Amino acid sequence: MRNARGGAVVLSRVLPPRGPARTLTGITLVHTLGQGLWMALNAVYATAVLGLSPGQFGLGAGAAAAVALALSTPTGHLADRVGPRAVQIWSFVALGPLTAALLVVDGFGAYVAVMSVQAVAYSASRSARMAMIAGLVPAAERVRVRAHLRAASNVSVSVGAGIAGALLAVGTPAAYRAAVVFNALTYLTTGLLTLLLPPVPPQPARPGPALVVLRDRPFLAFVVLDGLLSMHNLLLDVVLPLWVLHHTHAPRWMIAVILLTNTVSVVLLQVRAARDTDEPASAARASRAGSWCLGAACLVFALSEGAPAPLASALLVLGALAHVLGEVRQSAGSWGISFGLAPEGVQGQYQGTYAMGADIGKMLAPALLTWLAIEHGTAGWLVMAAGFAALGSAMPSVVALARRRDKARAVPATV
Repeated sequence: MRNARGGAVVLSRVLPPRGPARTLTGITLVHTLGQGLWMALNAVYATAVLGLSPGQFGLGAGAAAAVALALSTPTGHLADRVGPRAVQIWSFVALGPLTAALLVVDGFGAYVAVMSVQAVAYSASRSARMAMIAGLVPAAERVRVRAHLRAASNVSVSVGAGIAGALLAVGTPAAYRAAVVFNALTYLTTGLLTLLLPPVPPQPARPGPALVVLRDRPFLAFVVLDGLLSMHNLLLDVVLPLWVLHHTHAPRWMIAVILLTNTVSVVLLQVRAARDTDEPASAARASRAGSWCLGAACLVFALSEGAPAPLASALLVLGALAHVLGEVRQSAGSWGISFGLAPEGVQGQYQGTYAMGADIGKMLAPALLTWLAIEHGTAGWLVMAAGFAALGSAMPSVVALARRRDKARAVPATV
């Protein structure tokens, strides 16, 4: 009975009530299962099976990231005009054969070409997915649904990573090719499952510039701040493993403990952390509070340098807990601001532009944060703590500026 209750608690954290939101969650579970598998095997496949050098793999991944970044806003606009369900269906259906094309890639040029075309479909699917949430879910429930999706993603990505671990244990080219096929099938399945969602009507063309988001300076300022703040997502995956190995006396298995602590905590806390973040003002305060927790986590991580193994391990876990509290609150605030500041009817291009911030953060974080922590130790962690806190503290001012601008624009319409 106790195990059944525990399972029900976990399901309540992952699954929203019946309806489009639950269907979206099921689709996300399938999609991120393949993502979790492929994230762990992408580099291995490129180097061990395709025979690329690590540098060539990095160039291919960088080219794909640049394409996704450049097309994020235009594909979001496409989702507004055509309808996000149609864009999501066709982008995921296209990703199936584009992923399977990796089975026949021969040479670096072909690899870059396939990865770049994949990035077009990926960018479209991401923008459409966020526009689907805006189109199917009432404004007051969007952040909560987004939190459910993130909790579900963490569960599914973990399962995918576990499957990847089994394939890595086998370690044969055939096993890695099976992963490509599996990932391609999850894309196709995700596209077909999207048919279960009700359609979101396309938005008619409006007078004036098509990409209005690019003229929305307060929103663009938010995107930049949020993108830089989102660099914290790479701390546990990239920086902490190197920190544990080279700057602390903690055992190596603490790396796995930190990652497991984060995964479980996000599943349990993300939906609760999303409460009261539906309005931009309250969401900005949540983002600020989250950034302060992230700053505190950096300070705790810094204290682990040179400490005896038991104390270093305890500090690393404490820092990981502070980090996850900041992560779930900052994420919820970020979603609340991105949905709340976007005018209805152009949610696709606004959410596509919002995603660009995280892309920029992912591009900058590995080199910048590793340089700060690994090369400069405690001083680097102090810089990160101050930087995260400052970025989050600026959020309420940016949101207030956007709201004042909106009110000023609305005045002539009421005269």
